[in-house]
Amino acid sequence: MSELGRVLRQDARRTALLVAVPVLAVVGCLAAWPALTPGVAYWDDSIVAMLTAARLVGPAAAALAAWAAVRERSLDFLRDLTTRSPATAGLLDLLLLASAAVVAFTAVALVVAAETLTRQEAGRASPLGPLAGASALVLHVVAGYLAGRVLPRRATPFLVLAAAAPWALLRQPGRSWWSMLPPGVYDRVGLFTGLRSEVLADQTVWSLGLTAALVLGYAAWLDRRRALVPPLALALLTVGVATVRLHTSGDRVVDPAPTELTCQVWPLEVCVHPALREALPALTAAFTPLASRLNGTPGAFTRVEQRPAREPAGVAGGVAAVRLEDALTFGYADRAVRQILDGLAARPCTAPGAGQYRALVDAWLAGAVPPPVPDAATARRFASWSEERRRDWLRGHYADYRTCALDASSFPAREPSLDHVLGVRKPVRIEVPRVPVSAVVNRPAPRPAAPPADGTPSRIRRTAHPRGHGGTPRPTVPARRSQAPAPPTPAASASWEDEVQ
Repeated sequence: MSELGRVLRQDARRTALLVAVPVLAVVGCLAAWPALTPGVAYWDDSIVAMLTAARLVGPAAAALAAWAAVRERSLDFLRDLTTRSPATAGLLDLLLLASAAVVAFTAVALVVAAETLTRQEAGRASPLGPLAGASALVLHVVAGYLAGRVLPRRATPFLVLAAAAPWALLRQPGRSWWSMLPPGVYDRVGLFTGLRSEVLADQTVWSLGLTAALVLGYAAWLDRRRALVPPLALALLTVGVATVRLHTSGDRVVDPAPTELTCQVWPLEVCVHPALREALPALTAAFTPLASRLNGTPGAFTRVEQRPAREPAGVAGGVAAVRLEDALTFGYADRAVRQILDGLAARPCTAPGAGQYRALVDAWLAGAVPPPVPDAATARRFASWSEERRRDWLRGHYADYRTCALDASSFPAREPSLDHVLGVRKPVRIEVPRVPVSAVVNRPAPRPAAPPADGTPSRIRRTAHPRGHGGTPRPTVPARRSQAPAPPTPAASASWEDEVQ
């Protein structure tokens, strides 16, 4: 076995390393768990939880490394007896302490990943997130250890903890670009957004560059070797470039992320973010009664889609857009229904007393308990209607409901006619005036003349006129005798009056 292997085995048996791994792992899990969104398995949110754990574990890791450096300072005279470089012992301690910190952070990352995998996760797991957290944690270990080597006092671990804690706790996300310096401070990543890979990469480069600069500077200070100056300058240059990139990016750590929605198509098509697929049954049960009651009105919809928080909610083109919280707290389905109802209103109710009638209709549409209103008679009348009558009424009064023009007269006591609901105009009835019998002239048909004795028809009679051409007598038509009209009989008058009526 080589000399380096024997030294590593001996140093690994020391108490500092045995204490570091479990302590840092427990602290990391306690710090990461509150950062997870309850009920949501989103990989970007899980990465933020890992970075939060690294940020809060960093001061503890730095103080523990400073304590190990102060504790091992008394053994330097034994290490100086060897032919190794004076910086070798410190570098070996740094290697072991950094390895212990990385092992503890790996345990935290595995716990967070396992918690995400136990549910139906969504999003994309980026390896840059754990890498940025591990590099920031190693930076804390190196800085704390070197502080203990430079200032070997018993109070040094407490001073290191007091210096590192404000950097981790007092910075607020989104306030300044300082919050993006490792370890970065993040808010919860909202749905339909994702962490910027460029920011995570710059943070990783910044942490590794500063770690390399500290180690090279410490080795150059102990060994007095000029060969370490160019790598040190390169490390500092890398830190400067990463700092400029973080500064130019501002405080924007997330970008909109295109997401394919997960849908449930029966009995109503409801689509949400894949991280909220567990909410589909409850949302479908809440939206279906509202969709059926709005059927036949301009506000009808057959599809519900979850939209990002930056987009408004409402109904357009048969699609209802809603916004859901990342954390599915109690009553999220009712709040989503309320968003649709608010989107149906064209303007708020500003007239005194006008909002009470819309509140009655809103309570019925949402399936909620009707609120107490000043016009109790109208409320009782509307409550006594059947479901079918309410739907017919809404089709005829939807415009008034949307513009907050409802009043007590909009809720009639009698059943509305189907023609009024459908907007069909009734045909105009034309009444013919009755004609009096006295104004009617009764003209009975003339009586036929008596037939002649010889059987000749009455209309054609042979007379002794001169013979026509060929000796044939010409028929003559008898002249019509004028007769005075006979007075109408009572029976004829009665039958005529009945016919006129």
